[in-house]
Amino acid sequence: ENSLQKTSTCSSLKSSCIFVSPYALNLSSFTKLVRRLQEKHPEFSRAEIVGAVQEVRRMNKGVLSGLAISAIEEKASAIL
Repeated sequence: ENSLQKTSTCSSLKSSCIFVSPYALNLSSFTKLVRRLQEKHPEFSRAEIVGAVQEVRRMNKGVLSGLAISAIEEKASAIL
């Protein structure tokens, strides 16, 4: 099948997982975004960075499409 699966990011310190739908943002773009944010904010865990990106999505009516990666990165950085 060509169905896309959700990926999950779990923090070992927290019992909750963050689910990122592949439909919300191209997976390669998402990976690139997370890497850029990790380089810019090494003091934050991957789970915290993903949470900030999820908050950007929530603030943008539940979608990230239409936003440039640089704009998402800027908004997530402000949240972090």
